[in-house]
Parts: sequence; C-alpha cells; structure tokens
Amino acid sequence: MQKKFEKEVNMEKESALIKKMQEAFMNGILKRWYPLVLDKECGGYFTNISHDWKVMPQQEKMIVSQARHIWTLSKASQYFGGVKEYEDMARHGFPFLKNKMWDEKYGGFFQIRSRDGGMSDVNGWRDEKRAYGNAFAVYALAALYGQTHDPEVLEFAQKVFRWIEEHSYDRKGKGYFQFIMRNGNPFDRSSEYKTIASDGNELGFKDQNSSIHLLEALTELYHVWKDPLVRTRLQALLELIRDIQVAPQGYLQLFFHNDWTPVSFRDSSQEEREANFGLDHVSFGHDYETAFLMLEASYALQSDNDLRTLTIAKKMLDHAMKYGWDEKVGGFYDGGYYFKGEDKCRIVKDTKNWWAQAEALNALLLFSKIFPKEARYYEYFLRQWEYVQSYIIDAKGGDWFEGGIDKEPHFRTGPKSHMWKCTYHTGRTLMNCTTILQGDASKEVNKFIDYWHKTAELLPN
Repeated sequence: MQKKFEKEVNMEKESALIKKMQEAFMNGILKRWYPLVLDKECGGYFTNISHDWKVMPQQEKMIVSQARHIWTLSKASQYFGGVKEYEDMARHGFPFLKNKMWDEKYGGFFQIRSRDGGMSDVNGWRDEKRAYGNAFAVYALAALYGQTHDPEVLEFAQKVFRWIEEHSYDRKGKGYFQFIMRNGNPFDRSSEYKTIASDGNELGFKDQNSSIHLLEALTELYHVWKDPLVRTRLQALLELIRDIQVAPQGYLQLFFHNDWTPVSFRDSSQEEREANFGLDHVSFGHDYETAFLMLEASYALQSDNDLRTLTIAKKMLDHAMKYGWDEKVGGFYDGGYYFKGEDKCRIVKDTKNWWAQAEALNALLLFSKIFPKEARYYEYFLRQWEYVQSYIIDAKGGDWFEGGIDKEPHFRTGPKSHMWKCTYHTGRTLMNCTTILQGDASKEVNKFIDYWHKTAELLPN
C-alpha cells in the first residue's frame, strides 16, 4: 500500500514537472521567438533581439544561428506531431541559407553575412568560412529534410557534406581543419593569408568544439542518408573524440597541435594562463553535452554493446558532477582547471552560462534512465531544474537569461538573442526532457534510452 501511494505521488510530481517544462518551451520560448525573428523582408532570421523583445538596428546573420533556428523549428514541428506552422517557419530560413549564405562561386557557407546577405565586417570574419558553421548547416538541413522530405533540401545537405569532405577533412592528420579561406583552402599561422577574425587566437589548432558539432551534424545526416562515407567519417569522429580528445580524468581537452598533443599553459605564468583561458580549461558544459552526442552517434551507427563509448560518456558526466557543480546554489560552473602537480580540478570561472545549464538537464535525465539504480542522476536533474527556474529562466520576460543571475545579475537586462544565443540548446533540452518524462516508448529518444539501458546492464558492477 505504501509503495503504491509513493508511486502515485511521484507520478503526480512528474506530471507537474512535465507541465512546467512544456510551458517553458511553448510559452517561454516558441511563442516569444517565433514569428518575431523571421525576417520577412530580407529572408532568414533576425539575430539581435533586446531583453524586452525588440528587433535591434544591427542585424548581421551568422550561419550558426541561422541554421540553429531551422533545426529547432524542424524538430518542434516533429515534436508536436507535424505542426505546419513550425515547418513553414523552418522552411522560411532555407532560401537565405541557399541563396545568400552559400558561396555560389567557391562553395561552402560564409561564417557571416549582412542582413541582406552581403559582406559583413562583424567579428572580422568577412568572407572566411569555418568547419563549425558548415557543420551546423548540415545539421539543420538534415533535420529539415527529416521533417519535410523535400528532395531539394537533402540534395543541398549532401552538397555541403561533400564540400566539407573536400575542403575541411584532414586526410593526413585526422579530424578537420576549422579555418578556411573563401576559395576553400585551409589556412594557419604560416599562411600568406592573414585573418583579422575574433577567433584568430585559435588559428592553426584542431579543436574539440568543431569536432563535436561535426559529430552531431553527421549523426543527423546519417539518420536520413545512409551513405557509406558519412558512416565512415562519423565512426572516425566518434573514435577521435572519445579516444584522443577526452583526457583520462574524463574531460574534453579543448585544442590540439597537429600531432594531437593538447594545447596546455599549465607550465606558463598565471598571466599567460589566464590570457589563454579559452584555449585551455575544463568546460563542464561541453563535457556532458559531448557525452550525449557520443551516445547519439554510436546509436545512429548501431554499434552493438558499445561499452567503451558508454563508459567514457558516463565518466565525463560524473567528472562534471564531481568538480563543476555548485553545491550551495546549484548549477554548473563555466570553467575548471587542473593546475600543475594537482590531481583535483579547481574552479577558475564560477559563472554559469545558459547553454551549459540546459545541456545539464538533458544529460542528467538521460543518464537517470540509462542507469536507474543510480539515484543521484535524477536527484541532480531535479536540483538543476530548480536552479534553472530560479536563476536562468526569465519568468516575466520569457526565454532564458544568458547566464545565471546568481553570478551575473546584469543579464536581467541582457539581450535575449545574439549570434551565439537562440533556441537550439534550450529547445532540444525541453523537447527531450518532456518526451522522456512522458515515457512514450514509440518516441525516438526513448528508444535511444532503452538501447543504452540494455547496454549498461552489460557493464561490470
């Protein structure tokens, strides 16, 4: 009798949780963003939106955020059973991608364009290209095709994949070149061409961030196009990230030299180390996001009983929970560091970026279902949701603050949208979490969980 009562109480609590998350997605995100950000005059989506939902005068358009809107809207249409309104808004972004952001002369997507699709000087990218941006285009196009089954969309996704293969894939050293000139040639610090881009300090290195999002993109593409080369590249990326980029402690090393030794400033002065924080630190958000993306990739490949990937993914989430969690208030910190001679990770950046908090919800709930006997995952998930409601979600204005206001209260009046902030992380998390909590076994994310739960049962105790 007691167990039945407890089960009913838990079901009631989960029902309330689902309702809150659905409201956060529908009213807090979808209705706030769309159709507001649709640029009906120039095409694509507006980039810069103020804290009170006003379209700002400056409107550059970056391939990453343009693609992320298409992906979110395509998935939202699927989530709601094929709602045409969201599908139409996803289709709205396609012509701008194809006719303005794609380079008709040399191929590949420009990293940034002006509002009407011309040259932009924002961030110094000009007419340069990045593997990262092109990866997100593949991700978006594959999702759009998955919803619409429009052959033109799939054909374009295939074209982009082939361009990445020809111009970004490193046949000698593994992985992908991130920095690419307009003509399709990769460049580094020794090249005659000199960049003025804001990410120029990363020039010449291989990096985890473009790697994990290429992994994500090829996973999405392989779902809709079972091409042997896509499979080969997806498998190789999974192994590269899992076996080379993840440190033995269970965190992603961020940048690498050509021989795949990690870029490290551990032996440098404090001043130099802090100046190069972006190149060398522990990014907890990327760690558990990558744990999820690796499981997605292996699942798409149907790598039966892939205990190695599951073990490493679990280790990455566990490491973040051990060292990156704020025990006092909740939420995950933005940065940690392993100082020379120390075997424990110390927090060096205690802010809490919005996207990392979103990805934490997704990872924690997924692992609570894959490892149901380990109650801590679900406990942390609930604590993380409380933190997000208290310090990240803008209950009055809608959407999410850019960072936890327990650490950065100025984000109360920060922009709702800019080139790096839109609806991709939050949308994916809320769609995944509500679908998982509803427990519909026919949904793909729950098939994914069942697949990994069965694999987890093979792990030694």
